[in-house]
Amino acid sequence: MAKMLKWNELWSDLRRKGVDPAVVRARGFHDWMRRNDPVYAAVRRPGRAEAWAGGVGLLLIGLVVLALILFDWNMLRGPIGRWASAEYDRDIALQGDLDVNLFSWTPSAVVRGLKIGGPQWARDRDTADVDEVRASVRLRKLFAGQIEMPLLSFTRPQLVLITDKDGRNSWDLNPEKPDTGEGMKLPVIQQLVITDGRLVFDEQRRGLKLEATVDAREGQGDDAGFVLDGEGEVNGSPLRLRVRGAPFINIRRDRPYDFEASVSGAGSSLIAKGAVTRPFDLGRFDATLSLQGRDLSDLYLLTGVALPNTPPYRLKGALKRNENIWTFSDFDGRVGASDLSGDVRVDAAKRLRVDAELTSRRLDIDDLAAVLGARTVTNAAGSNTEAPVAVGGKLLPDAPLQTERLRAMDGSLTYRAVAVKANDLDVRAVNLGARLKDGVLDLDPVSFNFNRGELNGTARINATRDVPYSVVDFRLAGYPLESIIPARDGTAPLTGRALGRARLEGPGASIHDFAAASKGSLSLVVPDGQMRSAFAELLGINASAGLLKLLRGDQSTAQIRCAVADFDVRGGAATAKTLVIDTDVVLAQGTGTIDLGAETLDLRVDGESKKPRLLRVWAPITVKGPLTAPQVGVDVQALVGQGGLAGLLGAVVAPVTALFAFVDPGLAEDANCGRLIAGAR
Repeated sequence: MAKMLKWNELWSDLRRKGVDPAVVRARGFHDWMRRNDPVYAAVRRPGRAEAWAGGVGLLLIGLVVLALILFDWNMLRGPIGRWASAEYDRDIALQGDLDVNLFSWTPSAVVRGLKIGGPQWARDRDTADVDEVRASVRLRKLFAGQIEMPLLSFTRPQLVLITDKDGRNSWDLNPEKPDTGEGMKLPVIQQLVITDGRLVFDEQRRGLKLEATVDAREGQGDDAGFVLDGEGEVNGSPLRLRVRGAPFINIRRDRPYDFEASVSGAGSSLIAKGAVTRPFDLGRFDATLSLQGRDLSDLYLLTGVALPNTPPYRLKGALKRNENIWTFSDFDGRVGASDLSGDVRVDAAKRLRVDAELTSRRLDIDDLAAVLGARTVTNAAGSNTEAPVAVGGKLLPDAPLQTERLRAMDGSLTYRAVAVKANDLDVRAVNLGARLKDGVLDLDPVSFNFNRGELNGTARINATRDVPYSVVDFRLAGYPLESIIPARDGTAPLTGRALGRARLEGPGASIHDFAAASKGSLSLVVPDGQMRSAFAELLGINASAGLLKLLRGDQSTAQIRCAVADFDVRGGAATAKTLVIDTDVVLAQGTGTIDLGAETLDLRVDGESKKPRLLRVWAPITVKGPLTAPQVGVDVQALVGQGGLAGLLGAVVAPVTALFAFVDPGLAEDANCGRLIAGAR
């Protein structure tokens, strides 16, 4: 009854303000036409048939209006639910009352008991369950082709959003349509109210689960505004999310909507403060983003963007979204003990793509070791990073490459370190480039500039296989030997420049696994240099010369005419094809292997003196043990065969008189370094 009274009042008001004035104006226009238009005057006046037809038409219109006023909209719940279920291939039902008000400048509808089921692969969880939805639209804007909603209200909405391991989204009503990554675009909503909302998000690929409460309240105070507060876990670690904004009252399209968001989990923390530039167009916003954590690679669990392993980081910059394009620009901060700045661009359309340009003004080289999978330790002040040798004395990093992450995106990277903190390798600058396409990572260039010399090369990692397959090619030019072998008593035992090349390929998820299964070649050439005479003599075990010079602290040098080491690598074992050290006093030739998997070496060097000596004991030198701590000694069995002085000579520090047992005036020919270089390629 109250409803009928309301409609009577509405009709009376409409007739008084609209219908009656319109009738008066129509009659005036009719009279003017009869007086001034001869054509109109000649037209036959409507007869009884026309009058009846007009009356019947008006009656039908009135009946339709009356039917709409008295219509029970609940009769459409079933047809609407069946049509929607068939259209979107999921169960959709309107289980409560349906009320519609069409006769208003702001038509409105109330839906109670709305249920939207999950897709075929997630039938056990309803995507949405809402107690009540209230919505109204502005009729004037609707006639102009625009949608403006004075009110949109949800009471106790419960949403369950699931992404399975294949990347399918349970809330996607058109799964065949490709995701453009442009974000959700809502119509203008002047007043949005959410009461007692619940959200469950389950991202199965990253092991991310979140349960959150959602409210959007009117009024003033701390309880007003939009609040999303959630807790959960990601990859087994706690996850916390909070988003807050102002109340959704009198929102205008041309007035930015401010928000704050924070998320913490997986050892990372992100805080964003900004504004949605066009409210309800969630594909566009600007914010200041601060992020910090223990390892940049952990951000994959929160963002889906694959990043390299790093020491602890702290960065801040400008985050901007323009539909499917995300940019993190002009950021600055620290990663480990190194500063880092630059720009990152993410294209979320179709296949994810990340492009980055990064720069360090001063790099701690051990921070870069973390990218290769080495375990690093950064002090609390963030001023120094160290890469200690792993437990067991292993030198090569054994952290596995996350191949599934590389297969999930494409991208490119340029990195430049203008200066490098003082380090044992004497690296002064670094320049790196990377391109990732369809699971294949190309590193080009890989360039390290030393105080003297440089290392340049390329690498390709094919991550499309279950076990990555890599191909590397590196060249060393002009690297000083004194940077490899430390000085003793203030004098470097070796000086000169080294040239080398490493060409290897093979399977392996880590650098250690790759080296252990690799094949190819390792070559090193020293075309010219200096060696302490004592060491040169000892290469031929010239007791009368070498040991006496060592004991006297003789700092004189011998010329290195040519030194060549060429190893053939098969199954991670490097076998010496050519191993020659030619000085002006000794020619030494060697044999042996280096096990890259076990990280051990077993080399034997036989020396021949080029000058006659009164006393000379011949015995090969051996280099054995782990790469991190090789042991240099003398072949004991060879010495025993020449006089039983193995114990004394093996100790090297025995009295000089004990070594005057044998005379060996042998001479050796000079080696042809050009021929050796050609043989070592």
